[in-house]
This record gives sequence, C-alpha cells and structure tokens, in this order.
Amino acid sequence: MNEFLKRPDIKKLLEGILDVLSDGIYVSDAKGKTLAVNRMYEELTGLKREEIMGKLVTDLRNQGKFDVILNPEIVCTGQKKSSVQLTKEGRRVILNGYPVFDESGKVVLVVTFVRDITLLSQLQNQIANQQEVIDKFHEAQNLDKKKMQNDMAIFESQEILSLIKTLDKVAKTDATVLLLGETGVGKDVFSRRIHERSLRHNEPFFKVDCSTIPESLIESELFGYESGAFSGANTKGKPGLFEMADKGTLFLDEIGELPLMMQSKLLRALQDQELIRVGSTKVRKFNVRFVAATNRDLEEEVNNGRFRGDLFYRLRVAVLQIPPLRERQGDILPLAGLFFEKYNAKYRKDITFTKEVCKAFQNYKWPGNVREMDNFIQSLIVTRDREILDVSDLPHYMLRDAIHMDQTSMNDENKSLDELMSDYEKNLLKNSLEVNGSVAKVAKLFKVDRTTIFRKAKKYSLL
Repeated sequence: MNEFLKRPDIKKLLEGILDVLSDGIYVSDAKGKTLAVNRMYEELTGLKREEIMGKLVTDLRNQGKFDVILNPEIVCTGQKKSSVQLTKEGRRVILNGYPVFDESGKVVLVVTFVRDITLLSQLQNQIANQQEVIDKFHEAQNLDKKKMQNDMAIFESQEILSLIKTLDKVAKTDATVLLLGETGVGKDVFSRRIHERSLRHNEPFFKVDCSTIPESLIESELFGYESGAFSGANTKGKPGLFEMADKGTLFLDEIGELPLMMQSKLLRALQDQELIRVGSTKVRKFNVRFVAATNRDLEEEVNNGRFRGDLFYRLRVAVLQIPPLRERQGDILPLAGLFFEKYNAKYRKDITFTKEVCKAFQNYKWPGNVREMDNFIQSLIVTRDREILDVSDLPHYMLRDAIHMDQTSMNDENKSLDELMSDYEKNLLKNSLEVNGSVAKVAKLFKVDRTTIFRKAKKYSLL
C-alpha cells in the first residue's frame, strides 16, 4: 500500500477511483478547503471542478454556489451530519457528511456523499409501487386459494369426492403425480390442489403447457440458458422454469406432446434434480415436485414408440384418473350453478335457468367437459338479456342429446319393427315436448310443420 501511495500518478488514480462511484463525492479539509469532487458530483449539482477546487466551502456558500454546508459543524463535533442543499442551478440534493480522523483523533477531512433528492423520491415511489404490486399479488394468490377451495367444495359426485380423498393423501408426499383424463376435465385445478395440500404450499407453483411451446424453445424454457447461448438470447442469460420453481411445484401439462429428445432430458432432470442451462457446462441443482398431466394413453404411446418407456415408468408413481363430466352426473348442476354465479358477477347480471334447462344440462354429453361448460355458460350470460333462460336459449345440438328413448321398449324382442318404430317416435316426441315445452319449439327443432308435431302428439295422447 505504501508503494502505491508513492507512485507519481497517485493523484490521477485517486481521481479515477472517485469518478467510478455512483454517488457524488465532495472532499474538504478541516479548514473547509475543497480538495476533490468527482464527475457524479458535477452532474448532480451543475457545479464544475474548476469553479470550486481549492476554495473554502464558506466562501462558496457566500457566493451563492449552494445554500448549506456541513464541514464546519462536522469538524467541530466529529459527528456525521445530513442535510438538504439547494445549488445555484436550483437543484436540490441530499448531503451525508462524514469525518475522517488522523492517528491522534483529530478531524482532518470531511467526505460528503451527495445524492439527487428527486431520484431518491422516484426510487421511493418505485419501491412503494412495487410493494403495492407484491401486496396485490399475494392478495390474488389468497383469492385463488379460496376460489380453489370453493370450487372443490361444490363437487358432489362420488367419483370426484373419492378422487379428492386420494389426491389429498398423495399431496402430502413428494411423489411425482400423473393426472390422466380427457381435455377439459380440470387437470389444472387438481394440480393446484396437490400443491396447496403439500408441504410446499408456501413455495412457487409454475405451470408449463408442453403443447404450446415451439420445439426449438422447449429446452431453453425448461432449463434456461447462458449469455450468448443463441441469437436473440438475453445478454444476462435466463433461468428456466425448473430453477424458477425451486422448492415448489412444477406442473407439466400435456406432457405427452413433448418431443422424444426432450423426454430424455426431462427424465434425467426428474431422476437427478439437476440441470445444465443451454450454452453452459455447469451443473445446477434444484428441488422441485413434479406433477404431469396428459389426455393421451401413454402406455399406447410407449408401444407405438412416441413416448419413452423409462420416462413413463418414472412418471407412473401416483396415477390419478379424472373421469369425464358425462360420468359425473352429480357434478353437472353444481358446476353449472358455479359458472352462472361467476359470470353473473363478472358481467353484473342476474340470470338464472329453468328446470328444463337443468334437465338438458344433465342429459347432454359435454364432450368438452368442464371447460366446455365454463365457456358455454359464459357465452349464455354475455349474449342473453332475459333474466331466466329456457331451453329455447340452448343450441339444437344440446337438445338433440337431451332426447332419450325408452331402452326397455326398444329391446323388446316380441315387438315388430313397426311397433318398435312407433315406440321410438312416441318417446322422442314425449321427451322433446318435456324439454322444449311447446309444439312450436319441437317443430322448429325437427324442421317440420307444427301441424305434423301436433297430429303425432295427438296420436300418442301426448296433448
């Protein structure tokens, strides 16, 4: 250090050190003589070095260069001091002055750090805004948790109640879970239930839809990448979803859509809880609980060579099959009521539905499952103005599914074809009239004249 101080260019080096600091620096001696200022000080105050170097701070104040000085009081008391200073340029800055002592304990220098009060105010506002965003995020998370709990509470079918009971047992472990079921059955909802009922519930939950990420980007999205890994990459690199979900849960939706190459890398990540970012050789550890979901028959995919058998067996630890909505009759009306309540509140309406609509909902097959019902009811709320919806507000395809014939009469081996056809026509008209409520609506449904429906209804004593 002593050799460094003896260098002839020491003054230039010290000035360089001051100039790299992000705060403005003002150095004065015990008499108040200005010894050094840095480039940031010039920018913050508008005062140039040649204006103030070698001059007393008291003289500079008297000349109106600035209105407040700290040096005399700090030299006198030996204590640090802070104040707000207004410069000649009309700029307001914050001063934080500190004494520097010699070996005898005497103040020999005063070093003052100068900061832009406007910038500090902006930073405070940014922090306040960020805190508000964080608060809203936590509030939204809590609302999502409550919403999910309410959504779960509406299930009434024995199939789903039994599934939830098993799911809650599995959730308390760290086992990998594989959710199976048709598109739209609610695999996303059940994956979140697993996370919320696990020991990781206070940690992150991330969902990645494997079917929507381009094949060329899947690896970098999951594993992250280093700076310069590829054209257009972030110059600082980027962590992948595995790292972002560390200590939490990662939900891999539609895992059956992953390319075979990525299946191999995913298998290693699942087994070792390690990854290597794209463009890097460094191995990074992570700690994630995996939940996967698919609407495909993975065993068949393995047999056809489209899915790795070793990955399938690694995923097949806790397998939960979510039944389609058509097999859960007890959930149809509770779910419909939930979605009516949800979208009535969202669009500030108060729309309800008749018993006939209830019957149509229960008889409809719902090929798109819960997702179809959600979107369908939202459409009804948005497009209808009446307070009570009737079957006339439902599409024809839904009403056709709602019509059931009497299977007993149709399977009677003692009846002729004419008798069976007559029974079929009678049951078809009977159910159509019950669902639609009028001859005119049934005629419109089957694209015939009202007199035809009226005549046939009379024939079978339905009117």
